[in-house]
Amino acid sequence: MGIILKKRIGSRLFFLGIFLAVSACVSGQKPPENKEEYDKAYEWRIRQEYLYDVYIPADLTDAFIQLNRLIDEPSKQKFKGMDEEEAAHQLFFSLGRWIIYNWGFYGGSRLSHFLRGLGITHPEDMGMFVMITYHRNLNRSPLEVKSLVERFQEERKKEVEEKHKEGTILYEETRKVGKNGG
Repeated sequence: MGIILKKRIGSRLFFLGIFLAVSACVSGQKPPENKEEYDKAYEWRIRQEYLYDVYIPADLTDAFIQLNRLIDEPSKQKFKGMDEEEAAHQLFFSLGRWIIYNWGFYGGSRLSHFLRGLGITHPEDMGMFVMITYHRNLNRSPLEVKSLVERFQEERKKEVEEKHKEGTILYEETRKVGKNGG
């Protein structure tokens, strides 16, 4: 089951995204090589209304407006009728991925910057957050942004802690520090 984006926009945006990604690699654009370059690119990206000819919503309300324009009515009704968690998880690898990649959550965009300001920092959490709040919006339920943000933060914190517990130390070293610090 999946939400079908309006054919005239959805498939064009998908192929445009692939074309632009390949074009960027072929044209000689390279990813940032250091933190300074990354920060400069990020600062530029978060001020852009369009990235690669795709409109980037400014905030959650704008995202809902764009999703309402992009998703056909039967798909919207199907999404609306699903349980919130089921809808978000079943559509994460279709609608969720579309949101994450087209709205620039990995490289930074004005919407990802807005979501970071709310306290959501991981791109996949951002995509899931948008989907859940959109579902709530369609169902005229309270968005409960604060508690949802706290939930994502707690889940991400637990995931990181689990990875640290399961991790293997590759190398451990003890150094003696002399009088001169060396």
